[in-house]
Amino acid sequence: MTTASTPESFASAPPKSVELFERARKVIPGGVSSPVRAFRAVGGTPRFIQRGAGQHVWDADGQRYLDFVGSWGPLILGHAHPEVVAAVTKAVSNGMTFGAPCAPEVELAERITSMYPGLEQVRFVSSGTEAVMSAIRLARAVTGRSRIVKFAGCYHGHADHLLVAAGSGLATFGRPSSAGVPEEFTRCTSVLPLDDETALQELFRLEGDRIAAVIIEPVPGNHGLLLQRREFLQALRDATRKHGALLIFDEVISGFRVGPGGAADWLGIIPDMATFGKVIGGGMPVGAFGASRKIMGRLAPDGDTYQAGTLSGNPVAMTAGITTLDILRRESAWLKLEALGTKLESMLEPVLAEAPLPIHLVRLGSMFWLSLHEGGAPRTGAPLSAAAAAKFAELFHLMMEQAVYLPPSAYEVLFLSLAHTEDDLQTLADTLREAFAAMTT
Repeated sequence: MTTASTPESFASAPPKSVELFERARKVIPGGVSSPVRAFRAVGGTPRFIQRGAGQHVWDADGQRYLDFVGSWGPLILGHAHPEVVAAVTKAVSNGMTFGAPCAPEVELAERITSMYPGLEQVRFVSSGTEAVMSAIRLARAVTGRSRIVKFAGCYHGHADHLLVAAGSGLATFGRPSSAGVPEEFTRCTSVLPLDDETALQELFRLEGDRIAAVIIEPVPGNHGLLLQRREFLQALRDATRKHGALLIFDEVISGFRVGPGGAADWLGIIPDMATFGKVIGGGMPVGAFGASRKIMGRLAPDGDTYQAGTLSGNPVAMTAGITTLDILRRESAWLKLEALGTKLESMLEPVLAEAPLPIHLVRLGSMFWLSLHEGGAPRTGAPLSAAAAAKFAELFHLMMEQAVYLPPSAYEVLFLSLAHTEDDLQTLADTLREAFAAMTT
């Protein structure tokens, strides 16, 4: 077969998406506002989405797709949930932003702190990247230290000091993984492998008194779904506590998706700080970071650590988040999503077992991943082979031809929502079976 670098091998994209993409490439870098949307990993032309409802999206040509992307995680209720739309419409009619305190930000903060373990206060921002950036600044202020530790295979947004690849040795400085990031910005960031207590202990032995914070996705979901052993995360909790470093859980994806208390509650491990996004915005741009009152008290205006945002806590986004969390609790959503996920496993297991390529299902709650790694799904940020990436590209386009929309990257996680039904899961299973039969390898 041809590879993803030759999109001519795939079925023609709908004409309006082609036209819009050509126009976009003239005025937007790469034609997209976020790189993965460009279909570079799978080839072909991205679909320009016109609307969504429930578990479906429609492109600019009117083609309907069964959607398992869910705007990359926020839409746990599905697209355009009527109650969320009604609440947001009412909020918009009163004004979209004031640059002043409003009641909805208090109400959403009360819900988040009551649901997530160990949290006493939160500060709202406008994105997950901003939440992580602010949390790390605060951790450095609280500890008086500068070094940050992250893990290969975890993504924490595009702040300069976190766009870091692993160095050549355990205790070496990280190196920039993007142009435009000076090495000076990454010299205070160390990178460890996931699922490796020995490497963790050795770094803390060498650098423990210099480490301000360790940040990790407790449920890594940006390089596949890399489910970690609880023992490894507990070792991380123990090491940070022993050496006076703060443990930050990046729950931008997992927060309020894997359960009402996020991964912290699922694992029974309480971090010092946590960052959020996606679900707490109900489809609006929102981020937040939180901790104890003692830690959060270092933030301006009470403390000496500056952080601000003109649109932070705006009433429209806060209202979307409040409505989403209230529906999730009212509907016992996490139990329903777990039941749906269990059904998904039973439906996909026989299909994947007969696939003409190595493919493995990894699931936690309403998050799932189809791993094409040889030998089983990894717990570390292991790369896919070029052959596996090409196979995924073919699979992606075969699925899209049958109106099932998957993330356009083999490393991306898929999401279930309350809008999905067992019939949708059967459609996914049947379409996968048909796609496997049509593959050229």
